[in-house]
Amino acid sequence: MKLFHYLRTPYHIPLLTLAAPMILSNISVPLLGLVDTAVIGHLSHAHFLAGIALGSGSIALLFWLASFLRMSTTGEIAQAYGERNQTRALQSLFASLTLALTFALTLVVLSPLLLQLIEQLANPTPQVMEQASIYFSTRIYSAPAAMMNLVLLGFMLGLQYGKGPFYVVLFTNLVNIVLDLIFVIGFEWGVAGAAWASVIADYSALILACVLTLQLLRRKGWQFSILTPDRTQVLHLLSLNKDIFIRSLVLQLCFSFMTFYGARLGDNTLAANAVLLNFLMLVSFALDGIAYAAEAKVGQSKGEKNVTKLKAWVNVSVFWGSVFALLYCVIFAVFGELIITSLTSIPSVIETATSYLPWLVVLPIIAMSCFLFDGVFVGLTRAREMRNSMIISAVCGFFLPFLIMKDLGNHALWLSMTCFMALRGITLIYRYRKLVGQQALLK
Repeated sequence: MKLFHYLRTPYHIPLLTLAAPMILSNISVPLLGLVDTAVIGHLSHAHFLAGIALGSGSIALLFWLASFLRMSTTGEIAQAYGERNQTRALQSLFASLTLALTFALTLVVLSPLLLQLIEQLANPTPQVMEQASIYFSTRIYSAPAAMMNLVLLGFMLGLQYGKGPFYVVLFTNLVNIVLDLIFVIGFEWGVAGAAWASVIADYSALILACVLTLQLLRRKGWQFSILTPDRTQVLHLLSLNKDIFIRSLVLQLCFSFMTFYGARLGDNTLAANAVLLNFLMLVSFALDGIAYAAEAKVGQSKGEKNVTKLKAWVNVSVFWGSVFALLYCVIFAVFGELIITSLTSIPSVIETATSYLPWLVVLPIIAMSCFLFDGVFVGLTRAREMRNSMIISAVCGFFLPFLIMKDLGNHALWLSMTCFMALRGITLIYRYRKLVGQQALLK
């Protein structure tokens, strides 16, 4: 089998060395991010916890939609690194930072309108909305730091420095933990304390990211200077970010539909789906780490104009993605019920979640290709293909199967999610093979 030819190549250790810090940073985010909830959850009233859940969830959605900033930066910088083109890299960096700051300031200006939209969509009690408003109105001021951090993380990853993003993410969460304990428990600032802890953590992380970036440039022998990108470069970056943003928006639409429609099927179903979506989060720990490494390696190979290396990195990434995906399938099959009971102690939710567990057992290997080839196309800076794949998969892979099988209830939702993941992988693989056949990978 051609894929196993790459078992004898020297590509494995560099890929895993780059992926490992990203996997660790992925794990640290949800594990350490539980501190906000744990600290607030020990206050006197439930509306504090509900308020921070609504406020932080809304912020997380906005910041997650900004992930296009990291993805586009990684692809652009990786290609510039492969070309050994310092000028292009620094021009792309400052163009991305400018875009990040513009996007962040827009969110800050629109925050009162966003709060009104959140209230209309969620329809919370006045006490919950009051706490959510306190959190959101404070935390939104961390947007400039959070957005610029995404760019700097993408820059470091594009230059093959996987440890940098790990240090930044870990530092952010540790600062957040310490300040949560001081502000919420020590100073008794409540939800506002949790929000300020996150704001300070984000700006502290930005300082660290800037220091690590400057150190990285010195190690690479690159001279730091502010370079203004030309018009063509700016237009290319805007187009790239636009397509990745649309892709992220459609992806979030599908996951949001699962949550909102699940709510219509009853509290037990809603809670069970929330538990089972944690399984997908576990899958993303490893597969996103491999995908991030693929972004950097594929982008570098494209910059070097080396098709042989590019295809080798793709094959090695798929190999390790398959290994991790199969491992997850086995873990979920053997320990799935144990994982469910560790996430909830409510008997009815455990019973409901267990009945849908078989979908999660097969989902890792089905979803593997969409995770990995997202990374490949980021490295190739072919965002249009990612956008088109996502739209086709959402319409034909998610909503169409759901409409056809709607009478199956929650099984229809999980069937649709499975078809959605599968079609994303199929369409991206098809497009990749077409580029290979047309010898257009470097275009």
